[in-house]
Amino acid sequence: MAENEDGQEKTEDATAKRQEEAREKGQVPRSRELTTMAMLVMASASLATMGGTMVDQLGKVMRLGLDFDREKAFDRWAVLDILQNAISHGISLLLPFLLVMVLTAIAAPAVLGGWNFSTKSLGFKFDKLDPLKGLKRIFAVRGLVELVKALAKFILIGSVGAWLLMGYMPELMGLGRESINNGLAHTGQILSHAFIVLSASLLLIAAIDIPFQLWEHAKNLKMTRQEVKDENKNTEGKPEVKSRVRSMQREIAQRRMMSEIPNADVVITNPTHYAIALRYDPESMAAPLVVAKGVELIASQIRTVAVANKVPLFEAPPLARALYYSTEIDQEVPGGLYLAVAQILAYIFQLRASTQGGPVPERPDNIPVPEDFFQGPEHDNTKPQGD
Repeated sequence: MAENEDGQEKTEDATAKRQEEAREKGQVPRSRELTTMAMLVMASASLATMGGTMVDQLGKVMRLGLDFDREKAFDRWAVLDILQNAISHGISLLLPFLLVMVLTAIAAPAVLGGWNFSTKSLGFKFDKLDPLKGLKRIFAVRGLVELVKALAKFILIGSVGAWLLMGYMPELMGLGRESINNGLAHTGQILSHAFIVLSASLLLIAAIDIPFQLWEHAKNLKMTRQEVKDENKNTEGKPEVKSRVRSMQREIAQRRMMSEIPNADVVITNPTHYAIALRYDPESMAAPLVVAKGVELIASQIRTVAVANKVPLFEAPPLARALYYSTEIDQEVPGGLYLAVAQILAYIFQLRASTQGGPVPERPDNIPVPEDFFQGPEHDNTKPQGD
């Protein structure tokens, strides 16, 4: 089991933050066997498809460089032109093949760990000069695996090569009886086929190396339980800091809630334990809105602010508890309480009109509250009583 410098076992999988930090340092899973296999397979496939054309074009380039008039042989500028033409034709001939190889070299590593560019991996590290750590890397599991892979590649390619040689032996022995052109074409066909088979045989090595690289990368990023705890603290903050932040958030929300009470139309009370402030504008609102609510001390503060701003208080214990437990701040009153709230708001609006010379309304009693709204810690699905 891997251990850190303190001797603690690294038993926990790497967190997302740890993995992101590793990518920034250039630590991503890579398989050299996958890249080698992909490049050899693409090279053999490209030569098999473009080989005939390349051979013909190379022949033309050679004729262009060797077949010229005697006078040009003694003209250094003419010789330079011939050489320049031969080089340009050779580059244009090899460019498609080279482009395929470059694209393969770029795309193959991305299959396993994705594209990643990090300047941190280019930095000089003095610990790499430590001979003891170098010996540890040589005799570590990774060094043993690299040795096993090298031996496996040697055995595999040697075995496949011997099998191909035995299979093509009759054809190879018969090449001497063919004409030069046919013999060269046949030889090219045999070599291209053998190259493809030898390259494809490395797929077995890559299939073994890829899971190992993924496993080793995950193992190197493993963390101890203490490291996970420390990271969570650094990411989410210490408990006392988080508690302080939550406290500040509650204070801000409470101040915001208190600032809305002067705009309320009525505060429904229990009368001392609960207080819910409602606001309703018939022209712009579909239903009354809860702008503040609270119990005990907060309820007392709501009532104090309401009295200071001449917002009427209305004592209705069942409705106060029903509104408190069924509605959040800035939410509309639920449909089941429309009738009860409407009676109170109608009374409040009529009471305002009476101050301007209108008739004094009669205070509504027995506010109807549906049974399913009776809830709370001290009233579980039973009709609440007054305070």
